[in-house]
Amino acid sequence: MASGQLSRAEALACSDCMHACHVMLYSDTNAQLFGRTPIRHIILMQMRFDGLLGFPGGLVKPTEETLEAGLSREFLEEMGVDLPVSVEDHVESSHVPASSTSSSTSHLITHFYVKKVDEKQIMEVEKAAASAAVDHGQEVLGLVRVPIYTMKDGGGLAAFLSHSFIGNARFQLVNSLLRFNLVTPEELHKAHTHSLRICSNTAKDLKAALILTE
Repeated sequence: MASGQLSRAEALACSDCMHACHVMLYSDTNAQLFGRTPIRHIILMQMRFDGLLGFPGGLVKPTEETLEAGLSREFLEEMGVDLPVSVEDHVESSHVPASSTSSSTSHLITHFYVKKVDEKQIMEVEKAAASAAVDHGQEVLGLVRVPIYTMKDGGGLAAFLSHSFIGNARFQLVNSLLRFNLVTPEELHKAHTHSLRICSNTAKDLKAALILTE
């Protein structure tokens, strides 16, 4: 078990901890980008109110509801769709990384789920998220699809991974890509390598932009 990770039972035994559940929804697809680049899989994430990328979900209260019931409730609020989530969809539970904790979240445990649906259901969620979800435009600024392909210029997954994620969401995404064989280790290694170069260039751009404010 990786550092910081807990079994489901260990996580639930932490009575003085806050608990948050999130889910990665994905489907297979035969669609192609520009008619030539296979998209292969549709993976949903969201742009949060704080400008960070994350997965649908939120805080739950294990003393009042099951983890899955709490996650389904949060999903309905954020996505506008009633999505049944089961124990079988649970992937891991872990403490929030120290780098992303604050005085208010130092005892936060996240529970991560992955649920595969068909492409039609993905599109129904996308439509409902923008038209029926209570949190749309407030806690959730919009849904995004994760580009898991890599283009000739390095665009795609590498550029996506260079963005800012909430807590351990980036790790959850990368780990799930490998766990469910959505990309190969070689593809992911190449994307990470290029992503580091993108981050370096972004830092230079930010420094140049900062000069404009001085």
